[in-house]
Amino acid sequence: MTAAARLGIGIIGAGRVGPVLGAALAGAGHAIVGISTVSEASRERAEALLPGVPILEIPDVIERAELVILAIPASELDSLVSGLAAAGVWHPGQLVLHTAPGLGVSVLAPAVAAGAIPIALHPAIAFTGTSMDLVRLREAYCAVTAPGPVQPIGQALAVELGAEPVLIDEADRAAYGEAISTATEFSASIVGQAVDLLAGIGVESPGAVLSPLVRAAVDNALARAISTPPLPPEDD
Repeated sequence: MTAAARLGIGIIGAGRVGPVLGAALAGAGHAIVGISTVSEASRERAEALLPGVPILEIPDVIERAELVILAIPASELDSLVSGLAAAGVWHPGQLVLHTAPGLGVSVLAPAVAAGAIPIALHPAIAFTGTSMDLVRLREAYCAVTAPGPVQPIGQALAVELGAEPVLIDEADRAAYGEAISTATEFSASIVGQAVDLLAGIGVESPGAVLSPLVRAAVDNALARAISTPPLPPEDD
């Protein structure tokens, strides 16, 4: 099995990530067979990015899908995967993919026990839940964690999203997630503090004032990171 074959894809979760990945994979030729939503806002997002895709209950999405994308918070993955396994919903040979940055495929163990094929895939972008993300995916890297024989499928899916795949070992997934969290939260926190300081002294549109500076500072920091070789591992 390869991702180059046309797959029927079902999406669990219509937050900022699921509909975007669905739209990207639909653009690569796959069929989105259904999506689940939990709120009016998520329904509207799904309808905007995936027009015509049926909105279904979770078991119905899984019943129709050859590849199931679990685009839900990491804290909900274990209970959902286990609960669906207990209900006998997973299918042998079905691909099951989650998007939580800090988790590998072990969280999918109950589905694997039912014969499913696990993949953990995380595009390293800050999702907005809009079509803008489809453009950003083309400049992104995508972490792929999967059993050895399944890695080519995960890598092919990353490429079909428009991203560059990067293999991350199961044991390293927590560190990867921490790196993603640190970069995202630190950026938001520092910018927020700077905006508050300028607003406090009466500067109008502090975000606009800081924007060129922040972009240049981040670009410079990334340029240094790219040009500096990583440190060699320490001897045991």
